[in-house]
Amino acid sequence: MRHLLLAACLALFTACGSNKTTSDTPATDTCRVAFSADSAFAYVKAQCDFGPRLPGSTAHQRCGDYIAQQFKAFGLTVTEQTAPLAAWDGKTFTCRNIIASYRPEMTDRVIICAHWDSRPWADADPDATKHDLPVMAANDGASGVAVMLEIARLAATLNPAVGIDFICFDLEDYGAPEGKGPGDGSDWCMGSTYWSGTPHKADYNARYGVLLDMVGGRDARFKYEGYSMKYASDIVARLWDAARTAGAADYFPTTDGGWITDDHVPMNEIARIPTVDVIPCYDSEPAFGPTWHTTHDTVEAIDPATLQAVGQTLLQLLSQE
Repeated sequence: MRHLLLAACLALFTACGSNKTTSDTPATDTCRVAFSADSAFAYVKAQCDFGPRLPGSTAHQRCGDYIAQQFKAFGLTVTEQTAPLAAWDGKTFTCRNIIASYRPEMTDRVIICAHWDSRPWADADPDATKHDLPVMAANDGASGVAVMLEIARLAATLNPAVGIDFICFDLEDYGAPEGKGPGDGSDWCMGSTYWSGTPHKADYNARYGVLLDMVGGRDARFKYEGYSMKYASDIVARLWDAARTAGAADYFPTTDGGWITDDHVPMNEIARIPTVDVIPCYDSEPAFGPTWHTTHDTVEAIDPATLQAVGQTLLQLLSQE
C-alpha cells in the first residue's frame, strides 16, 4: 500500500543505524492463546468475495457492513466515524472509519489498525494494459483486517489488562498514480489523517498503536520502519521481542527498512500516539512484494504462515500488557 515509497525499503535509513538489536528484557512466558491462520485466511477471503472495496462502491458498503458485524459478533462495541473527504482528483467520498472496542470502559488502551479499502488502479502491474483495473487487495488491505478480526475473536480468552481499539481506516489507498496528484503525500491515508485530528472519542488517548499493512504475503519480512523508529522505538523493540518469543523471529529480522508514508504517520504526528508500522520490506523490486498494486493481489497469493507469524506476535505482545 504504501503509496509513495518515500525511500525504497532497500535503502538503510541512517537515523536509526543498521546494527540495532532488540531490547535486553527478561525472558517472557509464551502466550498460550493460539492464533488461527485458517480463521484469518477465511476473513481475507470473505472480504475479497465482495470484490474490490473501492470507495463509493456497493462492494465497499457491503464489506464495511460485514466487518462491523463480525466485530459485534465477537462482543466488541462498534463505532463508525463518517465524514465527506475530498480526494486529489476532485471527487468527494464518504470516509467510513470502523472502530471496534474491546472493554471500552477502560481508559488504558492500545490500538491495532489497518486500512480496509482497495486501490482503484493496479498502476504497478507489470502489464501496462491493466493499470486502470482495480486491485482486489487481498494482501494490501484485507490481510490486516483479517488479523484484527481473529485477534478480536480471541480477545476475551486472552483477557489483556488493557482495552483494545481495532481501527479499520478508510480511504488509505486512493493516492494518485505516479505523475498525478499533489506529489507531497497528502493524497494518501485520508481516513487515518481525519481520525488523527478528530478521534472517535473526545480526549482520546492510547498507550501505543500497531499498524498492520500487507501482512499476508509470501516470503514477507518485516523490518524496522523509519517513522516507527523515530516516534515509537520502544514499541518496536517490544514487538520484535514478542516475535522472537512467539517463534516468528524469521519474519521480523532486526534490520533496517525504509521510511514509509502510511497510516501510522498521522497517528504519530497528529494524534501523538506512538505507532509502529508492520509492513514488509523485500530485498527486491517492488520493495513491498510482487503483488503490490497489481491485479495479482488476490487470495491465491496469501500465505497463511505469514498471517500466523504476525497474528501470534500480536497476541504475544498483548499478553504482556
